[in-house]
Amino acid sequence: MNIILELKHLKQLSLPTRPVVCKGLVIVIALIVLRAIVSPFLAVNPSEKEGFYDPTADLLPGIRRGKFIEVPQIIWGLNNQKIAFARACLTARFLNRSLLMPSLSASLFYKEVDLLRPITFDKVFDFTKFNARCQGFVRLARYSEVSNQTKAFKLQKGSGRRWTVEKDLDQLLQYRRGEADDSEVIEIIGKHPFLWPDHWPVKDYARIFDCLALVPEIETEVVKVISKIREAGLKARHEAGIPHNKHVKDGTMNPPVPYIAVHMRIEKDWMIHCKKWEQRSNSKEICSSKEEIIHKVSQITDLRRPVVVYLAVADSLLEDDSITSGWRVGMVAFEKKRLGVTDIYNRQPYLIKSAIDFEVCARADVFVGNSFSTFSNLVVLSRTQRLYNMGEASSCGENVGLSSYAYNVIGDDGGPQRWMTDMSDTSLQNLSHGTNNISCH
Repeated sequence: MNIILELKHLKQLSLPTRPVVCKGLVIVIALIVLRAIVSPFLAVNPSEKEGFYDPTADLLPGIRRGKFIEVPQIIWGLNNQKIAFARACLTARFLNRSLLMPSLSASLFYKEVDLLRPITFDKVFDFTKFNARCQGFVRLARYSEVSNQTKAFKLQKGSGRRWTVEKDLDQLLQYRRGEADDSEVIEIIGKHPFLWPDHWPVKDYARIFDCLALVPEIETEVVKVISKIREAGLKARHEAGIPHNKHVKDGTMNPPVPYIAVHMRIEKDWMIHCKKWEQRSNSKEICSSKEEIIHKVSQITDLRRPVVVYLAVADSLLEDDSITSGWRVGMVAFEKKRLGVTDIYNRQPYLIKSAIDFEVCARADVFVGNSFSTFSNLVVLSRTQRLYNMGEASSCGENVGLSSYAYNVIGDDGGPQRWMTDMSDTSLQNLSHGTNNISCH
């Protein structure tokens, strides 16, 4: 009898709980449905993820977070420094390690090493964006990540003619295991990375360069210079009676006024150097005079005239007013001084000046350079990578956009040769040393 009463008591207690359980199930199901509906709208677009670097995420199964490579200070010109940096990144990747953030050189000295002004990578390029963009390929690390639990292993790079590419690769393979691999840090000493033998294909370099983004302070200066160029183009069109409204009749935005950027190599030291180069190589397609460059650029018909031609020239030529004269009708030439942006450049060290000019050229609607210049080659590589990212493997057709030309090489139509980087090259030899074997494929 007591048992029956207890069962009835339990049944009475349990009855009120049924609606609570049902309500709970309804809420859970509603949340699941809501998440299914809303989650696509909350998903982060891949292009928006570049600023979101997850330092705890695995990069590749082989790249170990607690193992590092340290390299000597990176020196020489901007683009030699970019090549050296990329080569150091790829070497670290080969050894399954992160690259400790290197020092670049703010000043340009080739022999007076004691006059070099070191500047850390993150004062020029955005550290977080680099790692976000290159996540899964290479990784930069800060020195604060090093625990110093083991003594750094010093790897001496070989030098001289007897130190071949094959010997260098054998050395790297050797240090992927054994005592060196056990060390937390492998410190590479000797030659700086630009002079290391090259083992990596062009597409790997392009991928690393594509990860480089200027820090906001420098990016702001780039935008100012480009705005000045486009304003000059707008003024030239207005004076020619050609309207350029920001908004067209259907309410859409007109594209900004286009411009041509020309990397003009006509300094005395360059002309002496390239004339000797032509003699040694028995080639007549390396040097170009100012008049030859003007003639070649005037044959480019990609853009409607009048059009602004921005001249990226060495500071030594800024006092020569003649470089902006002699251009064909409809081509309005400007350099830093005439454009009124010398104050932007003058307050910067050499490296930052070059970085600004590089971006101004890389973002131009049309770029014209010299195929034996490292600066021009890396600008074209940057533009080629952008075309590849857009699904364009050729710039031979009309209105492709991001056209590039070499004024020192004659094209089939007698004008400057259309130019894209050969992304199938197995090394950076042609880009770092120059070639006249170029095409628009």
